[in-house]
Amino acid sequence: MRKRTVALIVTAAVVVTLPGGVYWAGRHLFHDPTARGVDSVIGELGGTRVLGVFAHPDDEQTVNGLFWRAKQRDGAYTAMITATRGEAGEQSPTVGRQSDLGDIRKAEALKNSFNLGVDRHVVWDYPDGGVPDVDEDELVDRVVAELRRVRPDVVVAFWPASGATGHGDHMRMGEITELAIAEVAASDGAYRGPDHLVYTISPSTALAMFGGETGAFVVDHQPDPELAMSAEVGKKHEGWSIHASQANYLQESYLLPTWLVYLLWDQEFYHVRDLRTEPLG
Repeated sequence: MRKRTVALIVTAAVVVTLPGGVYWAGRHLFHDPTARGVDSVIGELGGTRVLGVFAHPDDEQTVNGLFWRAKQRDGAYTAMITATRGEAGEQSPTVGRQSDLGDIRKAEALKNSFNLGVDRHVVWDYPDGGVPDVDEDELVDRVVAELRRVRPDVVVAFWPASGATGHGDHMRMGEITELAIAEVAASDGAYRGPDHLVYTISPSTALAMFGGETGAFVVDHQPDPELAMSAEVGKKHEGWSIHASQANYLQESYLLPTWLVYLLWDQEFYHVRDLRTEPLG
């Protein structure tokens, strides 16, 4: 996850989290009126097998409510792809040698997905920050192989034009996901791809007001979400504890305790594409 951009979103809380009724104004910044609240996105779609396609360790923090409820409430089989080991990130706090950061963050991602009940999680070793430069056919082939192995009926990914945070790795993995799904759908195999493609969407009001140029870019290039669900705030707190190399990032860089961020930002937002009626390609 591009922490810089996400932190710009939560900087809104500095302005709005004063005592009393102002809390509700702050909370409003992290909600979207276009999104209908549901208990579980995967349950709403009737999904039984879910694959998430991400770029970096800790990207799964944006969708942990979806994956947690998919497993615990819906009994779905869940799997993830993380394309890089996050070796170009900054440590906050420092927990190891910088030269070992890729190994550290890979371990954090695997531990966090286990904590969410994820059944299968592969972490690849493409360069952090360099995914757009990787050969397209290679990336597509690897995602296709995971699709055929997992056989998901729901895929969760980044919207290619915005990547939830404007990060180039996110946007590229969103593109690769769509290309891979289209390739599987055009094949002659028994598995013809998922029924639904679900995109994680950032809260537009907060981004528009406090996200600067990057926030404006994301808002201008992402669709409105149709569904909102609980962010499972407790699991998000656990996730940042597990992602120990990133655990203090918000508080040290933006003077906002994590509990305050998630007091306001307590929902996840999703745009859904029904591939049965709106196929890719």
